[in-house]
Amino acid sequence: MAVKVAVIYYSATGNVYRLARAVEEGAREAGAEVRLRKVRELAPQEAIKSNRGWYEHSLETQDVPEASLEDLEWADAFVFGTPTRFGNVSAQLKQFLDTTGPLWAEGKLADKVASAFTSAQNAHGGQETTIATLYNVFAHWGTVIVPPGYTAQEVFEAGGNPYGASSTGREEGPTGEELAAARYQGRRVVEKAAALVRSRV
Repeated sequence: MAVKVAVIYYSATGNVYRLARAVEEGAREAGAEVRLRKVRELAPQEAIKSNRGWYEHSLETQDVPEASLEDLEWADAFVFGTPTRFGNVSAQLKQFLDTTGPLWAEGKLADKVASAFTSAQNAHGGQETTIATLYNVFAHWGTVIVPPGYTAQEVFEAGGNPYGASSTGREEGPTGEELAAARYQGRRVVEKAAALVRSRV
């Protein structure tokens, strides 16, 4: 039976979206059934339209389904992506996380695999603290946190972030090395989630 993975992200101008697609690709390569979901946008249309990249990306991804709590309940594993906001998660993703209380209270998030990825404007823009902040949430949920660690060459080639795939925000998007690290993270999440699923059978 295929591992079920929910890749849930927020992206304003597209860098995190591209990483999410790479995580999705890696998970599919590893044999998983994957749901790619974006969280609901909270910013007003005036703000979005005032930034060309933001507006164009909103049009590009208008057909991506919005994340729901059912996606989390369905999944054996979830991978969350967010741009870093002052070393923290975006308000849009945080708002979605804040709705998960009912699932947490029923223990429906526990014992699943969780991982995270991010993008920031520069090389020291808070990537690691943003991912670690998400891992705090996952600890409260009782998940099995699976970072990439230093377990593959792709991690080193992308800059060596052992917490999760990350990108330095640039207009042309993530580099090939950063996308390769995200694909590897997707594969690794599926591998570890498959072991957990087998142990329950």
